Amino acid sequence: MVKRIISTNIILRLLISDLRKYANQYKAPVWDAVADILSKSSRKRPAVNLSKISRYSEEGGIVVVPGKVLGSGTLSKRVTVAAFSFSETALNKIKASGSRGITIRDLLKENPEGRGVKIII
Repeated sequence: MVKRIISTNIILRLLISDLRKYANQYKAPVWDAVADILSKSSRKRPAVNLSKISRYSEEGGIVVVPGKVLGSGTLSKRVTVAAFSFSETALNKIKASGSRGITIRDLLKENPEGRGVKIII
């Protein structure tokens, strides 16, 4: 029998619950995929550098990182980056490039259907 991992972080647990609710309510499988990744242990959650976000995103796009965004590299495009957490240098570089760095919950409220959202892991 596999032991189920349950996070003790109440904010994370509520976010996963809301993501599943929005996935069912708005028929948006992108939120279900984000919830699956966030449900993993903290060691298995992705840590993505700004250089990877810049490489795989397009101008004006929306990117979700179901983990932490790190500040290595530069962000050359204006994008909206939503993540569970940001490093301080990553947030400063995102703002300096004219992009937006928001939480996944904020993006969920802005775009409940999940249209145009790209997951980067």
